[in-house]
Order: sequence, then structure tokens, then C-alpha cells
Amino acid sequence: MRIAEFWLVDIHICMNWQTITFDWNQARAFLVTAEEGSLSAAARALGLTQPTLSRQVAALEQTLGVTLFERVSKSLILTEAGIELADHVRAMGDAASRISLAASGKSQQVEGLVTVSTTDLMAAHLLPDILRELRKRAPGVEVKVLCTNSLSDLRRREADIAIRHVEPDHPDLYARKLRAAPARIFGARSLVEQFGRPLTRDDAPNLDFIGFDNNEELVGYLRAFGLKVTEANIRLGSPSGVVAWEFVRQGLGLAIMADEIAARFPEIVPAFSDIEPVSFPIWLVTHRELHTSQRIRVVFDHLAEGLLKAKLTKI
Repeated sequence: MRIAEFWLVDIHICMNWQTITFDWNQARAFLVTAEEGSLSAAARALGLTQPTLSRQVAALEQTLGVTLFERVSKSLILTEAGIELADHVRAMGDAASRISLAASGKSQQVEGLVTVSTTDLMAAHLLPDILRELRKRAPGVEVKVLCTNSLSDLRRREADIAIRHVEPDHPDLYARKLRAAPARIFGARSLVEQFGRPLTRDDAPNLDFIGFDNNEELVGYLRAFGLKVTEANIRLGSPSGVVAWEFVRQGLGLAIMADEIAARFPEIVPAFSDIEPVSFPIWLVTHRELHTSQRIRVVFDHLAEGLLKAKLTKI
């Protein structure tokens, strides 16, 4: 179900410790504008005239007493308040969609193949729990997971949905940034503790690192941590993330890994005592069929919900 088809309701939200009531028409107009990136595109998506849509967005800003968009040339850029509100309204819209499907009994009728593209590490360690719940929610949906460390071309239908770490730049694609995920350099406890003291970045030139695919690119990432390393420090690797991570588990070298994956392995510990984690974004991307394909919408929403729950607060 696309956003434009949700029923009209009064929504009560808490902002700045005050309860404010506004019409879903206005919230819907704001959300579609935020996702489409312009008033003209949002008006086409909702079947409204641009002046009507503009009035609805302006009315919402007036009701809330905040500015939701900054007008830059012909583009609309969400303000900080707009970003926060978009997350809340999107969550309400997703919830409304699920309630509607459950009430009509259609949640059990959603069926068909959906191909999801992601890295093999995420597929192996984060997706199983998420897909187990999806099987209960939509048993008629068949999911095929395409494991790749490259960016699948959704426009060529290599996949219906992709989990990426970079924002796509093509207008035919719909992308939702879920969150930022922390990552750091890890090693097997047996390897790290054999030095008898905490490792520091000064030790890096004498350590071995595991390569995942492109060693030159990996050296760039490691140097971003402040490590003075070269490709000579990468003496073992594999284009398979699962295999490379197994090398780390076996104590053959250190590697960069997302905290939420490393936390699943008690034999793995952060390698350096003086290096802070970095963050990388998690994007959920699909093509515009999200608005017309019920099965893709169900899987997209479920993946978003599951990946948000996977967030760690501490390691």
C-alpha cells in the first residue's frame, strides 16, 4: 500500500513537550515531499496539484511552529526538525499499512519472489533472525538473498531490494537511510592477548591484517583509523567476507568489522585500546515499484524494522 492510500486520521505527536494535533493529509504531504525530494514529484505521486501540496506542507509547518524544509534553488532540504519528524511519520505510516493488511487478511495473501542483495557477512549473521520473523508474517513470500560486496544494479533488476553502505544517486531508486552503524578493528582474543599488553596504533606497522577484497581500498580505511600500514601488512584475504572473517576468528590477522556482527563472537575483541570506532551508514534501497508491489513493500518494511532493532548501544 502506498502512502497516498492511508486512511485519514488525526495524529497526536509529542514535540517540544507539547501535544499537537494535525491532519494526516498534511503529514502525508510532508512525508512524500521528503521522500520524493521536490514538490512537483510529490504532487505527481499523490495525484495533487503542486499548489495544493505546498499549502498542506506549509499548514503543517505552521501547526508545528517549525521549519521542515530549507528551499535551496529548486531543491528541498530537510531541516533537523524535518528529519526527526520524517522518521516519526514514516513509522506511523508503516504501522498503518501493517494494521490495514492485518485487518483485511491480506498479510497472509502476500506472495511471490523478492530478491535481496547484501554482503555475505550481513546475510550470514544479521538476516537469519529477520527473515525468520518475515516467514511468520508473510509465509507466501519467497526471499532470495544475493550475496555480493559490490553494488547491485537495482534498475537492471539484479535485485528488488539492496542493503548498502552508500547512498544511491539515481532518481529511479528509492533509498531510506536507516541509521549509522559503528565499526572498529577486531582480532581474535588469542591473538590480541598474546602481546601481554593493550595494542596501540603504534603497533600497526608490525601487525597482519586480513583483506576482504580490494587491498588498496582497505589500506585507505585503515589509515582513516590513524594506522600507518601498507599493502604489505595484508598477507591473507578473501573476496568472501565470511571466509575472511573466519581467518580473523582463527587468529590469522585483524580486520575492520561492524560492532553488531563482531559482538556475536565472544572470542573476538577490539584490537586497539587507543582507537575510537567509526560509523558507516546503512541504506535500504529499492526501485519505485515499492509503491505498487505489495510483496516488495512488506519485505522492505520488515527489513527496515529488523535492521533498526539490530542496533547495538555498546560493545
